[in-house]
Amino acid sequence: MAGVGTLVFYEKPGCVSNARQRALLAGLGHRLEVRDLLAEPWTPERLRPFFGDRPVAAWFNQTAPRVRSGDLPIDRLTEAEALALMVAEPILVCRPLMELDALRACGFEPGPLLDALGVVLAPDQDLQSCSRIAAPGEGAECPAPDTAGGSRG
Repeated sequence: MAGVGTLVFYEKPGCVSNARQRALLAGLGHRLEVRDLLAEPWTPERLRPFFGDRPVAAWFNQTAPRVRSGDLPIDRLTEAEALALMVAEPILVCRPLMELDALRACGFEPGPLLDALGVVLAPDQDLQSCSRIAAPGEGAECPAPDTAGGSRG
């Protein structure tokens, strides 16, 4: 799409779903600056704009171990509590986070940012859900990021 700047794409390295999302965007000709969501120096003020008017519980990665296990009462947290948890544990953030000019988005779902990129998802096309969902404790989570600076997934 002409005139669209570089998309900053915050992902969890090794995440299969994030790789599929990046491939779709690159296939549409978009320039991506891929960053490690888990290594970014987040602050509550920097993180908050990505969530827009979504309810607090929708800010969370539903497949994060603490969320899936039910240990974290995401439906009862205030914005400040949620942001503090996410700054301390970025794995809790619904991903990807995407930034294009003044637009911010959380998750790979229809909305203003994907519209600006010309991304049209079919009603049955789900690129948001985890590709490796399993019951808690079954070990189907994506591999931990390569701390030696290797593959970005």
